[in-house]
Amino acid sequence: MDSSHGGPLAATLHDLQQIFGDRLQAFVAHGRPDESPAASLAIVRSVTADDLAACATRVSSWLRSGSGTPLILSRDEFAGSLDAFPIEFGAIIETHRVLFGEDPFAGLSIRPDDLRRACEVQVKSHLLHLRENYIECGGRPSAVASLVADSAPGFAALLRRLASLDGMPHETDAELGAYAAARPGLDPRVVGNLVAIMASGSSAGVDAVRLFPAYLAAVEQLARFIDGWKSQEVLRS
Repeated sequence: MDSSHGGPLAATLHDLQQIFGDRLQAFVAHGRPDESPAASLAIVRSVTADDLAACATRVSSWLRSGSGTPLILSRDEFAGSLDAFPIEFGAIIETHRVLFGEDPFAGLSIRPDDLRRACEVQVKSHLLHLRENYIECGGRPSAVASLVADSAPGFAALLRRLASLDGMPHETDAELGAYAAARPGLDPRVVGNLVAIMASGSSAGVDAVRLFPAYLAAVEQLARFIDGWKSQEVLRS
């Protein structure tokens, strides 16, 4: 695709073409189309310290134009890291839009076991931080309210990753609530309150102090669920 169609990434693509020449094999945007700064990834045959130094001289202009710093790696590096970054690289594969070259991710996919393991790490990390941060709140209602509001988006993101792992619809709040009740067995009222907090960016209208024990119990249930997770295909067989 011509770089003139790359929006805020057009200048980044042009610069990368100048730096890497024919070693630039593909350039893709990823994430939400309206995301700022725009996220991108360059697939190259090779990358040297001189290449990085050349990119460093241009990064300020990229940021001014609305482009984030692109990830730069070879296709083999990307493919070989799918097991290490299944959530992050899976999201790139799922949302990418090719701006230059051929689709670099053709034939690549995330293994469900790798995604399950990554989800387990994130769920259990969320649980441990929730407990630790609650203790640090010292019982102050305003601090507990902030903790619930600040952590609610992470909770919703975890649920969406688990729904994706299960191959279940999860784009709307209603779909997410239905999934949470059907598979991990969470209280839909708790999930609804947390999603509402996430949407508003505040715990206003929700008694966060009263909600916290149920919230904690929901995350504990998620940890148990991911420990014993079996795919929908296995359950149907």
